[in-house]
Amino acid sequence: MSLAVLTDRDLALKSLHLRKRTLEAIYHAGAGHTGGGLSCLDILNVLYNRILKISPATVADPGRDRYVQSKGHSVEALYAVLADRGFFPDAELATIGHYQSHWVGHPTRHVPGIEMNTGALGHGLPICVGMAIAGKLDGASYRVFTLLGDGELAEGSNWEAAMAAAHHQLDNLTVIIDLNTLQISGRTRDVCNNEPLDDKWRAFGWAVKTINGHDIAELSQALSQAAEPGKPTCVIARTVKGRGVSFMEDVARWHHGVPNEAELKQALSELDAAAAALEASR
Repeated sequence: MSLAVLTDRDLALKSLHLRKRTLEAIYHAGAGHTGGGLSCLDILNVLYNRILKISPATVADPGRDRYVQSKGHSVEALYAVLADRGFFPDAELATIGHYQSHWVGHPTRHVPGIEMNTGALGHGLPICVGMAIAGKLDGASYRVFTLLGDGELAEGSNWEAAMAAAHHQLDNLTVIIDLNTLQISGRTRDVCNNEPLDDKWRAFGWAVKTINGHDIAELSQALSQAAEPGKPTCVIARTVKGRGVSFMEDVARWHHGVPNEAELKQALSELDAAAAALEASR
């Protein structure tokens, strides 16, 4: 499947559709990470529809770009994006969490399009450092991306990997931090403060960009190429947990909350209204 040329407005509309599919999938599964899925969805949308050189036809191509979702608990959003891109039928989303389904609560390579099993936090970046080193050794042109949660940065393995990436000058590696400032037990700064993030990553030898993680144009620009030759790139994407649904936005309980029927109806109605307003502004 070739990648269609989509405008920023097209991608914004697609994000609203993908938020609906993510919510529906979590509702039918009876489990899932709603807030973080909605906060990272614009990032995934831009990656898979504008940045990554990968398609259902090239998942085994050695020259493909690599994406690893280190914050694997937000997998429902990734499933929705992969289904939309044609990696597997959309109907599979209805099987998430069901008996004998490969569509489980964390990424698994049994699902088409998933590069690496993840779930234990702090593993994605070390894996990607290895992939990026392999690319350098092979003289390959592919790029490697990983998505981290801000709460995930309490895992020390991230910082060991960050040092190694800078030491090896992995400018083919991009880390994206979904900075929604909330984790399951509250504000990240109250659970284990990691601020200021930009200064920390620069101190570890990375080129850093801080952007609005819901702005299609900013995401596209930040992810389109390495920030500096000879340095890995860290994109700090400021996001809102539960983005797009009024009663979920910036509320910690929706980290692992599942909407009931009435809540799902309200959420879908709000997203439909946002899509209609965006369409009307053409």
